[in-house]
Amino acid sequence: MASIRLSNVTKHFKATTAIRDLNLEIKDGEFFCVLGPPGAGKTTLLRLIVGLERPEIGSIEIGDADVSEMHPSKRDIAMIFQNLALYPDKTVFENIVFPLRMQKMDEKTIQKKITKVAKQLKIDGLLEKTPAKLSGGERQRVAIGRAIIRKPRVYLMDEPLSNLDAILRLEMRVTLKALQTDLNETFVYVTHDQVEALSMGDRIAVLNDGKLQQVDTPEKIYRLPENTFVASILGSPPMNFIPCNANGQNTAESITHDCFEISTTSDSFKKLFQAEGEKQNLLLGVRPEDINIHHQNDTDDCIAAEIYVVEPLGNETVVDIKLGDNIIKVLADADFIGTIGEKVWITLRFDRLHFFDKESGQCLLHNSKDSVSRIAPL
Repeated sequence: MASIRLSNVTKHFKATTAIRDLNLEIKDGEFFCVLGPPGAGKTTLLRLIVGLERPEIGSIEIGDADVSEMHPSKRDIAMIFQNLALYPDKTVFENIVFPLRMQKMDEKTIQKKITKVAKQLKIDGLLEKTPAKLSGGERQRVAIGRAIIRKPRVYLMDEPLSNLDAILRLEMRVTLKALQTDLNETFVYVTHDQVEALSMGDRIAVLNDGKLQQVDTPEKIYRLPENTFVASILGSPPMNFIPCNANGQNTAESITHDCFEISTTSDSFKKLFQAEGEKQNLLLGVRPEDINIHHQNDTDDCIAAEIYVVEPLGNETVVDIKLGDNIIKVLADADFIGTIGEKVWITLRFDRLHFFDKESGQCLLHNSKDSVSRIAPL
């Protein structure tokens, strides 16, 4: 096992900056996910760690050693690629033991190791088959077996499940998480799939345009995003952003939209206001599951809206709501019935609201249960 530390790492490809002044520490023995859209710099980050690329600026440490200039073969890292890179003319047995043969390990030890790994991955009945005769999930297990059989210090995985269908991806997510827990080794897993990152990662690093956006546990990144990019990349449907104005006058503050007003005397809101009477452009962030939809105006905090689209998804229903000039998404129960153009009312969970600066996208405040507030329709 080994920890990984990247300090002020920058990597360019001609005029493109793939990694921008990145500082990141991956703990010994954790399942660490790197999440980001295509072109975010995820694969470049893995290639820097494994040694296939070298940074122009900064350093990379594995364990206590600086490996920035070390050859890839000396870093003791196993990498599982998206295309798996299995040898098509070799059997499963020959594919898995290839790294051990390169180390000139004796046959008795090889047999002992492959028996253990094959049983662990439930491929012990496939050892004499070639990759062409295997399913996608079975080929994936073979690639994993080849990586773990030599017990490297670190495992790097570059979107290894992206070519599998939905059911196999679900199965392999469980397999990989259980395997990492059993091995207690350092896994660095790159993905563009938020479900993979949320379900497997002990911690998640969100990367965009080569720049680190946030690093934290899945729960904190989901509940306490540091900016609008992080808030939008996690969640299905993603967080709604509603343009609002902030007004501070004397001891009372208010957030206003064409359809509603949020007023409060809470100290936590003071940071939203720079001076008495000054206005600020904000984005109110609220996740679809933190909005309730009603067919009747039952309470004082109900806000009038209109159904734009209804999307039944089996176990839940996504309802697109027209709120003034904005379209927002609401998660409703599976049995919700509504028609396009129907007038409805929504209520917001005040303790789950987020306030972002409209220009920078940075989060100014995550609301909490301690805030004293009132949401009223306009």
